[in-house]
Amino acid sequence: MRRGTFNRGGRGGGRGDYYKNKYGGRSSGGGGRGPPPPSSPRPDTSSSGTVPQAYERPIGDNGGTHKDFIDLLRRLDQKQYPAYRDVESTTKGWLNDMEGYSLFIGKAQSDPYAKPTRCRVVVANETAKFPPVSYQNKVRSVALGDYLNRVFFDCCKQMGADVGAGGEGGSNWSGPKGGDIEIAKPTQHVIEQSAVRILQNGDICAQFTINLPARGRSILGHKAVQIFDQTLPQLIQKALLYEALDSNAVTRHVLNVEDQEWIRANLDMRGLVAFVPDGAILPRKSGADDSPMEDSEESGQKVVRFHSPDTLRVSFDLPNMGKTLAGIGIRKGITLIVGGGFHGKSTLLEALQVGMYNKIPGDGREFCVCSPNAVKIRAEDGRSVSEVNISPFINNLPFGKGTECFTTKDSSGSTSQATNIMEALEMGAKTLLIDEDTCASNFMARDDKMMSLVHKDKEPITPFLYKAKTLAKQGISMILVVGSCGDFFDIGDTTILMDSYSCHDVTARAKQIAAANAANAGALAKFKAPFGSVTPRCPVGQAFKPNNKVAVRSKSIVAYGDVELDLSGLEQLVSREQTNAIALALQRLAALAPGSQATIFQILTHLNEILDREGLDALTSGQFDGSLARPRVFEIAAAINRLRVDGSFVQLQAK
Repeated sequence: MRRGTFNRGGRGGGRGDYYKNKYGGRSSGGGGRGPPPPSSPRPDTSSSGTVPQAYERPIGDNGGTHKDFIDLLRRLDQKQYPAYRDVESTTKGWLNDMEGYSLFIGKAQSDPYAKPTRCRVVVANETAKFPPVSYQNKVRSVALGDYLNRVFFDCCKQMGADVGAGGEGGSNWSGPKGGDIEIAKPTQHVIEQSAVRILQNGDICAQFTINLPARGRSILGHKAVQIFDQTLPQLIQKALLYEALDSNAVTRHVLNVEDQEWIRANLDMRGLVAFVPDGAILPRKSGADDSPMEDSEESGQKVVRFHSPDTLRVSFDLPNMGKTLAGIGIRKGITLIVGGGFHGKSTLLEALQVGMYNKIPGDGREFCVCSPNAVKIRAEDGRSVSEVNISPFINNLPFGKGTECFTTKDSSGSTSQATNIMEALEMGAKTLLIDEDTCASNFMARDDKMMSLVHKDKEPITPFLYKAKTLAKQGISMILVVGSCGDFFDIGDTTILMDSYSCHDVTARAKQIAAANAANAGALAKFKAPFGSVTPRCPVGQAFKPNNKVAVRSKSIVAYGDVELDLSGLEQLVSREQTNAIALALQRLAALAPGSQATIFQILTHLNEILDREGLDALTSGQFDGSLARPRVFEIAAAINRLRVDGSFVQLQAK
């Protein structure tokens, strides 16, 4: 394969002239091979090669040719809105054999103000013509689908296809409305998603919504014809055909993502939990804009690119880009990030906490990778807790309340942080990311003066400082941002100083300071008790039934049954699409947890296997849902743990 573009081999002429003559504008294809021969709609095959149930053909399902579909829309003009049900085609599809794609339409919306109608387009491989090397493995396939999602989204914006008949401001009841096409908005991260994906046979599957147009409650059939006969085919031609795209950009995106994944896969064998490359741009524009910060002459703002200290520098020979990438390698064990306020400590940790996701080229954090089983830990005052053994950290609560099976609807900062750690360990976390700014201070450490005043018999909390070393000996690594408590120097294996966003290795100096003040660390030196055990818990599936009342209101808020699920403490969620998938996964609990002996780890491991095998469509039963992105099992488990439902867990009793 030649560098800079995928080598497609011999492929004959292109369909560029056909599309250029029909729609006008640029086409990068050459020659004129004409339209593909007619064929039947292609089934959506999963990676296992099986045909999902959604493609079975029940009697009475609509479908036919593109001409049939357009004629139907013309006949529906001025009819009452519910007549749009006639366009539904969930299994057979409307085949546009001239342009090489099939259109599938899910349950049509009930009125112009209902949720838009979900649609799926499957572009045949013979039309899309993406070289097989661009999707030859799971990583490349996800990266290519991500790239096409971005192009489709941008084309919708450029063409104004995302604006309905009533304009951005909407319209009154009697005016025209609807007609807008929307696809999931991409983020800076490259994650498996359902908006655009590449099927095993090379077909391109795009899922989006169309707000079926109307005036009042009367169907605007001719407007619908314009959408489905002109706008949608143009979108497909511009966004989903290889010859219409910049082949170098496609190649760069796919191979860049694969190289990021390759580094992440090699962390463990190198004894590392994270890597940050030299030249990375870690600061973001703002809390509401995740794109990289830029230099600003007006404010005097200057971006400082990351540079690793010589003593901690490691390098990777990238398999695709053909170059050596150097940067800081954060080793297994306990790593401290120290420095003054506003000098970049939290910025570095924030880059690491999303380092399990690949980034788009140009994000600034490409190749800033972290172990895939790293979990961010923080305090969450007020969160609910169900049947968690927090006794390794907290014991002897007032009035004899036990902590080996701790349950509360309103946890404190310290009990919530202890719970978050135990739940992460229960799900198999191997790296904990902790920033003292979001921690309960009394949970993290206690100095000698406080211990002298408040006797240990009156303090139920064993500070994290005293447990960290025993955790590390059990193979749990930690990256901690600390700025106020030097007692952590006694346990740190590596200490990094951030000074004006410049990174320095101060491990030796931190150890000298710890040795010189050993007298102040008497309690730490005496504390040699083992960490304690994690007690497995079993979700009670019936408790999680939402009675068909689920609404995702934002990335962090889900109305689930009669309760509100708050996910604002899950800082490693990066998109609303992940939350959509979590809400669907929660509804599968009743089926996945039929008995009381299946632990949450076993259940979610099984769910992960289903998603690996069948993709995100496994959560939606063929509903053409393009609004999903793959969450980690850690975030799904965290959502389950935060649901305020009674009797949601029981502890697994040892036999």
